[in-house]
Amino acid sequence: MNIEKHIADRITSSKKDAANISKPIVKIGILGIILGLAVMILTISMVLGFKNEIIRKITGFTADMVIANINPGSNGEQIPITISKDSLALFKKLPFIKHIQPIAIKNGIIKTKTQNEGVLIKGINAEYDFSFLKDYLQEGELPDYSKEVVSQSILVSESLASRLDLKLNQKMLVYFIVQHEVTDSITNQTFIKFEQRSRNFVICGIFKTSFSDFDNNLAFADLRQIQKLNYWEPHMAGNYEVRIKDSRLMEENASDFSENLGMYYQLSTVRDLYSNIFIWLDKLDINGVIIIVLMVVVAVINMITALLILILERTNMIGLLKSLGMSNVNVRKIFFYISMKLLSRGLIWGNVIGISLCLIQYYFKIVKLDPSTYYVDSVAIELTWMYYLLLSLGTAIICMLFLFIPTIIISKITPIKSIRFD
Repeated sequence: MNIEKHIADRITSSKKDAANISKPIVKIGILGIILGLAVMILTISMVLGFKNEIIRKITGFTADMVIANINPGSNGEQIPITISKDSLALFKKLPFIKHIQPIAIKNGIIKTKTQNEGVLIKGINAEYDFSFLKDYLQEGELPDYSKEVVSQSILVSESLASRLDLKLNQKMLVYFIVQHEVTDSITNQTFIKFEQRSRNFVICGIFKTSFSDFDNNLAFADLRQIQKLNYWEPHMAGNYEVRIKDSRLMEENASDFSENLGMYYQLSTVRDLYSNIFIWLDKLDINGVIIIVLMVVVAVINMITALLILILERTNMIGLLKSLGMSNVNVRKIFFYISMKLLSRGLIWGNVIGISLCLIQYYFKIVKLDPSTYYVDSVAIELTWMYYLLLSLGTAIICMLFLFIPTIIISKITPIKSIRFD
């Protein structure tokens, strides 16, 4: 029979000592563990959830990597690039490549009966991956650009549609300023000509992602419309968006992919294109670490205080056990078992409460946010069971290490003095 564990169980389960001061202190210590672990679980779930949701939206609108012309365009106009079918086939065979799609960007002005509004048209074709936009489609349907005839269908954001009072299936007139090279037949000189052109589109669908940086002015149209506006050839594109299989290997994959590009192309990762947003997201990790460290410190202090008071309150018992021949090590084992029992209660209930709150927010989106500020309309939650396990194990190990400190006082207690402690 493990006498130390038996004594520890009798101490923690005894109802005769309900009036002892250690009872409320021990409960406070357990409560500190519960609240601390629950807050840590919520913190890591919200930080990871928020970061992953923002990154998912950015990469959904753009891609993990973008191939562009090495020479930047002027006045916001793209310089087209051409990648042969053989080169594209070679790129797609790379083991880390998931998808490659051509796109083009064009600035325009929407003109309605009452007002004008700037718009950013993203030209896409039948190869475009609509899996991201499909989740955020509010009305209508996604455009179909697979037909031979150039499509007039356009997909606009709810924010843009709301400001301009645009409706589904409504025609939308957009004006563009186009610049292209023109050769004078008399002087044989080449110069840049600017001209105004317009296109009529029909709204086929309305989407809403709550990411204001994109939602405010973005629309999706047929890539062939942009090519014709810019006097490009059918094989030309403004950029090529590249999606990879594992975004965690983005930098490594970008380095490998760059080796397969020619000297006239530039490869940028999504972190390069939106570095300010990613710097902001990286700083969230620091906030999360600070909160977790503070919660661990609070939990440790609460448990140390509870165990110290429990030891002082049991001074007579310690002295009696020592007088009966029990060693300091064995007496410390008693309080070690008590600590484990109290700590396990705190960890179990901390996990139950923390994970339950995460699940409630994950499925019901109870806590809302202002999308114009946070880019999401509710607190995003990432359910990471491995992190929950690591938090519980880490908290248990750290607490147990520090709980040896108050048990040092046991070696200072002598039977003669402790029996007269009262």
